[in-house]
Amino acid sequence: MSSIRRLSLLLSATLVLATLAPAAFAHCQIPCGIYGDPMRIDMMIEHVQTIEKSMKQIGEIGAAESPDWNQLVRWVNNKEDHADELTEIVTYYFMAQRIKPPAHGADEATQAKYVRELSLLHKIMVHAMKAKQTADLAHVEALRKLIHEFRHSYLGEEHGG
Repeated sequence: MSSIRRLSLLLSATLVLATLAPAAFAHCQIPCGIYGDPMRIDMMIEHVQTIEKSMKQIGEIGAAESPDWNQLVRWVNNKEDHADELTEIVTYYFMAQRIKPPAHGADEATQAKYVRELSLLHKIMVHAMKAKQTADLAHVEALRKLIHEFRHSYLGEEHGG
């Protein structure tokens, strides 16, 4: 295969991948070294608040004598968008960039912290998915609790609030 043909295929593949890639990432992944961990956790909490409001609006509209189906669909879409954004922060920001595997020979406490934080992030992802699938407010409460636990573990005692 000629080098021009290979270059053409490579450029085509790059364009396809760039087109299919998600438009909004939680952070750049260069790595740029610019991180706002407390802000990202605050953003996660804000997404949960928006998911909760969306679920409540879905319930109210659905229970109305004459439901406004357009508004109901908009609230469902809003809930799903915020669940996706929450998952993006968990995966693209924390799991891909910020939570680092312990160095070989790391002490038991460091290894336990790593496993605890990955487990909490995974549980957050699962409840975000369940919040997308349903309007069950139990997932909102679980998300709040899990994000609080993650904040406490990740940022430490002084930021445990």
